Amino acid sequence: MPDGGEAFTVRVAPRIADVPQAAWDGCAGADNPFVSHAFLQALEESGSVGAEAGWLPLHLLVEDPQGQLLGAAPLYLKSHSYGEYVFDHGWAEAYERAGGRYYPKLQCAVPFTPVPGPRLLARPGPQTAEIRDALATAMVEIMRRHQASSVHVTFPTEAEWSALGALGFLQRTGVQFHWHNHGYHSFDDFLATLAARKRKAIRKERREAVAGGLTLHTLTGTAIRAEHWDAFFAFYMDTGSRKWGSPYLNRAFFDCLGAGLADRIALVMAAQDRRWVAGALNLIGGDALYGRNWGCLGEFKFLHFEACYYRAIDFAIERGLARVEAGAQGPHKIQRGYVPVPTYSAHWIADPGLRKAVADFLVRERRHMERERAVLAEFSPYRREDTPESG
Repeated sequence: MPDGGEAFTVRVAPRIADVPQAAWDGCAGADNPFVSHAFLQALEESGSVGAEAGWLPLHLLVEDPQGQLLGAAPLYLKSHSYGEYVFDHGWAEAYERAGGRYYPKLQCAVPFTPVPGPRLLARPGPQTAEIRDALATAMVEIMRRHQASSVHVTFPTEAEWSALGALGFLQRTGVQFHWHNHGYHSFDDFLATLAARKRKAIRKERREAVAGGLTLHTLTGTAIRAEHWDAFFAFYMDTGSRKWGSPYLNRAFFDCLGAGLADRIALVMAAQDRRWVAGALNLIGGDALYGRNWGCLGEFKFLHFEACYYRAIDFAIERGLARVEAGAQGPHKIQRGYVPVPTYSAHWIADPGLRKAVADFLVRERRHMERERAVLAEFSPYRREDTPESG
């Protein structure tokens, strides 16, 4: 395995629990909760992630000669392509039709979490770029040792994406929809930037969402109790089973999450006749609110928009957060003030033939994504003079 020179060495940790929390978080930083030790530990401790789930941890660690952690990367050996939100099923099918073996593969990612953020975690200092390069190089070496087909770094930062491209990784782009806070003091301040017809539509949706006696509550910290997680898990399982067939997270995960990151959770819960009927789980970052999971028992008009999008905007304005990232997919978010922004992934393909085919495909796909973002931006609900930058 490459050792990055005499300054540091690279090794693998088979469990996040084998890495001291303070050391890992010193590399991950405090801005993005999903790459925190506590979040990754919740996934592993609950059994949502592990060999049986097809996500075998092989976390990379870069250390100095004294054993101090300088860098890390959340890395998994995978036997499938589920729970990633950057779809390579077509690559796998084409390769296997040609007689290749696509799985196992390596995935540098936060499982089940389509949230952009750092993936090559480096403690701030003069060696940051060198540490990140060593992590990327080590991934390729581990791929070879495990006879895997490829390495996939999904939802990294744009800077990491560019650095990986310079190292020979194939570059891919996608699109998400984020809401940007331009110094608003209230939801009405935000609405004032929209075209009159869009303002009227959103006000109508918010009124109708709480018709019929629905009440919504945004809970954080110790206000979130076991009863809330019990109810939310029922929503998550019901909605997830109908949409995807097999939800990824188990009940224990939410207990672990609450125990490790209570102050970074914003749980929106909806009640009718003193009974919880829906919920939306958000995590609080340094400058963003990240929408993650939603579930509902029954049909309630506009409740999804209210709980997931509008209450998130309310919370971001109240806390002074710069943006709301509402998760994967959803052009319908545009009409609710969420604008298209690019997302990134980087891919190392071992087989030269597959690599060339994927590279050719990605050139065409990137052009398509650029056109798609431009077209989507035309549907912006903002008055032209108030249209936010789409990134």
